[in-house]
Amino acid sequence: MPIEKIKSINFPNWLKSFPFIVLHLACLSALFVEFSWSLFYLCLGSYLVRMFGITAGYHRYFSHRAYKTTRWFQFVLAWLGCSALQKGPLWWASHHRDHHKYSDTPEDPHSPHRTSFWWSHVGWVLSNDHADYPGNNIQDFSKYPELRFLSNYHWIPGIFLAVLCYLWMGFPGLVWGFFVSTVLVYHCTFFINSLTHLVGVKRFETSDESRNSLILAILTMGEGWHNNHHHYQSSANQGFYWWEIDLSYYILYGLSCFGIVWELRKPGEKALNFRRRKPIRKKKKKLTKISA
Repeated sequence: MPIEKIKSINFPNWLKSFPFIVLHLACLSALFVEFSWSLFYLCLGSYLVRMFGITAGYHRYFSHRAYKTTRWFQFVLAWLGCSALQKGPLWWASHHRDHHKYSDTPEDPHSPHRTSFWWSHVGWVLSNDHADYPGNNIQDFSKYPELRFLSNYHWIPGIFLAVLCYLWMGFPGLVWGFFVSTVLVYHCTFFINSLTHLVGVKRFETSDESRNSLILAILTMGEGWHNNHHHYQSSANQGFYWWEIDLSYYILYGLSCFGIVWELRKPGEKALNFRRRKPIRKKKKKLTKISA
């Protein structure tokens, strides 16, 4: 059965890259505007909220269905993800499902082993080769008209956030709360596609080159445990142990306490020991001798 491609407007590469380049250049404005702790917290808050939209929304929910939620919160997740300016939820999740299906093979959309670090980091996003997305990959969510709308007009939440930052704290708020935080979200997200398939620790024997990285896990609210994720893709938590920081999961767990999300999937003991390079050793019980 042929794969249905959902068409999007195909602009020349230079035109598609223009907003991406402008956002990076706009960050230089930070050198010429005032800085305060209020602006720092605005930048940090904007970063964390949108990173959550990508990690808990685009990735763990839309791509892997690692938990369940209501339709209204599903829309909230899609809106937050769109505000990070990484295209719509259907495009993002469809290509990510392809990444797992063909991880580090010639069919993988963004493997650093297939082409180059630059391609896996950002080149594939700007390329016309991946402007469309396989519709058959995402039929479970494409049935929702509000998600189709956000996927077609994915720039609206980002523009809304930019205007909000400007109205709240003026031009410095726009620079720190939108320009700088957007670029930070960009590259920390993109590092998962590029760096975590090149450097880090490989706990599980997966069929790809995924790796775990504590630093990237901190920067991306838990996504840096990438080898864990490739080992058990549908898990709501990517930090499998208490010492593996996973801020997105902590928030999801908190939301589950209020019934906003539920049925958070987690790997069992069998999955944690399957194809593990260093199996967990159970402590042997000491036998006590009974004297006659």
